Amino acid sequence: MWLGVGAMDLEKEIKKQFDLIKRGAVEIIDEEELKDKLKDSIKNNKPLKIKAGFDPTAPDLHLGHTVLIQKLKHFQDLGHEVYFLIGDFTGMIGDPTGKNETRKALSRVEVERNAQTYKEQIFKILDEKKTKVVYNSQWNSKLTAVDMIKLASTMTVARMLERDDFSKRFSSNKPISIHEFLYPLLQGYDSIALECDVELGGTDQKFNLLVGRHLQKLWGQRPQTVIMMPILEGLDGVQKMSKSLGNYVGITDEPNDMYGKIMSISDELMWRYYELLSDISEEEINKMKRGVENGQLHPKKVKETLAFEVTKRFHNEVLARQAAKYFDEMFKKKNVPDDIETIDYKIGKESVWIAYLLKNIGFVKSTSEAKRMIKSNAVSINSKKITDENLKLQKGEYIIKVGKKKITKVVLG
Repeated sequence: MWLGVGAMDLEKEIKKQFDLIKRGAVEIIDEEELKDKLKDSIKNNKPLKIKAGFDPTAPDLHLGHTVLIQKLKHFQDLGHEVYFLIGDFTGMIGDPTGKNETRKALSRVEVERNAQTYKEQIFKILDEKKTKVVYNSQWNSKLTAVDMIKLASTMTVARMLERDDFSKRFSSNKPISIHEFLYPLLQGYDSIALECDVELGGTDQKFNLLVGRHLQKLWGQRPQTVIMMPILEGLDGVQKMSKSLGNYVGITDEPNDMYGKIMSISDELMWRYYELLSDISEEEINKMKRGVENGQLHPKKVKETLAFEVTKRFHNEVLARQAAKYFDEMFKKKNVPDDIETIDYKIGKESVWIAYLLKNIGFVKSTSEAKRMIKSNAVSINSKKITDENLKLQKGEYIIKVGKKKITKVVLG
């Protein structure tokens, strides 16, 4: 790893590692503590133990999940020991984070089936030979009633109710099951079992992650550093990526679908995807940003690079190139110019009436004119003629064309 690192080289190595680790992170608790751990790790040639946990609540992962996996890869590339923790035990409880009601418990069969698909998918990013896949049932299932009572005694009800989701449910008289209080304690116990140095999680996991630090102190361990990554917005650029919202890119999506979905995101959201999902350096990303700003690079070309990289990662280079070619051909068939104008339109609600939208973006003078244009088959959305003058559009991205000359990309948020 880092044998024979001198004093000056040590500082450079710490900075190099810290800068990569911090990339895209929202919060690190705490930064100086992490630098000390990196220093000890490099001096003693002993890798840090890094953990990220995933409850197998669904059979497939999407790009939102890979934000944490990408950060695990950063640690792995730096020579540290990466633990991909599958919460097969906690998955049967269900993480209450962000939920306004008790989650339905998964069966052992469901958990095991989903866990298997996770193992097949994560190695699209991580090095299988260097990744330790662990299941928290290995230690949690061995806890006795006495152990559980001891664990439960480390946290007060008042402290649990500081959690935003528990607090909201309590104040609105919605039920909170006792077993839900056990979830953050068991997640924290995972860190004790692994003697974890660093735990990764989304910003919505802050309470659970800090419980791990709390418990490690009580068990006489050096408390883990907590690194919180942002929740990735979905294709609409507004709500978090979710299969239930339909704004996701699944890592098992077909190449053409994956490439096309990435190409559909807004130019602004593209940079966030670059930072959180790609292997392209921050220096190169900033160089591309400057190129777009000064007009030397077209945003579409930059987005093509992102779509190609993501598709190549989860499939292969040949299929990624075929997907790029397919998208280009379809784009030309739709007769959409490369320099199409993009309008960001805030609707403030779940949907907007098409006639009202056409008037407000300046394509027609009135809603009455909009209805006439629709009736005469002069309005198309994403290359399809529309005939319903009462159509309402949800949040998302649309290519809207009126007549032969008026065309724009509208991002509804």
